[in-house]
Amino acid sequence: PDAPGIMADNGAPALLGGWSRLLIDLNRGADDPTLVMKLSDGSIIPGNVSGNPDADAAEGARRIAAYHAPYHAAIDAELNRMGKDAAVISMHSFTPAWKGRPRPWQVGVLYDRDTRLSAPLMARLAEAGFTVGDNEPYTGALEGDTLYQHGTLRGLPHVLIEIRQDLIASEAAAQEFASRLKPILDLAISDMHRQE
Repeated sequence: PDAPGIMADNGAPALLGGWSRLLIDLNRGADDPTLVMKLSDGSIIPGNVSGNPDADAAEGARRIAAYHAPYHAAIDAELNRMGKDAAVISMHSFTPAWKGRPRPWQVGVLYDRDTRLSAPLMARLAEAGFTVGDNEPYTGALEGDTLYQHGTLRGLPHVLIEIRQDLIASEAAAQEFASRLKPILDLAISDMHRQE
C-alpha cells in the first residue's frame, strides 16, 4: 500500500511508515545489506511465513516493492510538489540501551553533509535541557538512506530526529514529548532561515 499522508498543523505533509524496521528498514537505501535485518541486539528476528532468518533475495525484493518503494515514492512526490523551499525532517525512536550499555542521549540529531537545520536544532534542544547526540546513536551520513536520497541529492536541509523510547513509552508521554519538541523545531527552522 502507499504510505499514508497527513497534514501536520503547520501545513507540512507527514508521511508515516506503518511497518516495523524489523520487517524492512524504510530509512535504509534499497541496496543496503541491513534493509532486512536477521539479527537485532544479538537476537534472531523471528517471523511467520517468511521470517527474517529465511528471507532470501526474492523475499527482500518483495518487501522492497510492497513497503519500501511506495514509501520513498510518496516522499519524492511530496518534495516535488513542495519544491526547493522544502526541508526533510524524519523521526525515529531508539532503544534506551544497546548491547547491554545504556545510551545517554535523550534525543539524537542525525544529518548527512548539510548542517543548516541540524546545527540550530541541536542548539535549541540543548538549550531546552535535552541531552543531545550529534549524529548519535547512529550516523545520518549513510549513502542511499533517507537523508541522502531526499535531502543531500536534492540539496535540501535535512535532519533525522531520534527519540529515546522510554521518553515516548505511553500515549501521554508521546503527546507531552511532541508538545515540547514542536516549538523547539519551529525555532530551529526560524534560525535556519535567518542564516540564509
